[in-house]
Amino acid sequence: MNTWPEGYGRRVLAEVDSTNAEAARIAPELAGPEWILGLHQTQGRGRRGRAWVDPIGNFAGTLVMRPTEAPDQVALRSFVASLALYDAFVAVTGRTDGLALKWPNDVLLNGGKVAGILLESAGMAGGAVSHIAIGIGVNLAHAPDTRAVETQATPPVSLLSETGASVTPEEFLDALAAAYARWEAQFVTYGFDPIRTAWLARAARIGEVITARTTRDETTGTFETVDSAGNLVLKTAKGRVAIPAADIFF
Repeated sequence: MNTWPEGYGRRVLAEVDSTNAEAARIAPELAGPEWILGLHQTQGRGRRGRAWVDPIGNFAGTLVMRPTEAPDQVALRSFVASLALYDAFVAVTGRTDGLALKWPNDVLLNGGKVAGILLESAGMAGGAVSHIAIGIGVNLAHAPDTRAVETQATPPVSLLSETGASVTPEEFLDALAAAYARWEAQFVTYGFDPIRTAWLARAARIGEVITARTTRDETTGTFETVDSAGNLVLKTAKGRVAIPAADIFF
């Protein structure tokens, strides 16, 4: 049984265009961090504006908060969210086998993508971040048709099909919120280093050859580590390369 974390708001919406869009609307009035769960999204989206397929029974949620750190530190919360997702899956299934974290913001189950994270933020004068929205989509009951997935991308899977666990979005939110609060407290107290160490211990394909693709180019090399800024570090024929953002292909 997960206890709802103290200091976090919780709102469940029967229908919403996008939980990240709702986060932007309520951010100016926030008294503290708040979780938004949309039981049905009409305009869900993923990274780089891609559509996010969101059938009824899957999880679509966003944590919105008003951080105080510098923008580069705020962005590291994608790793905090990844660890929270990992722990939430363990909480609802009682198992760790088959789970892995894919840089920069996906969770894999038995080699397939079961969850993704989308961070969006708004700035203020002077470069400070006014709010951050950590959008999370989880294939609890359904996985998108593989024909709708980009060529060479990690195939989607659902929690139900891979484990037999039937979990409602509300149940998953309770597990996720509790896990996130624990990792957030670590991040705020001790910084990124313990988060980085924990993330690397759960990382997919570390020590293996992978390809990082941006809109301009692609780099293939051995996945060595994630550095103190959250960059992917690859060992290539031309030396070590640090990559701040990219899509990863195995």
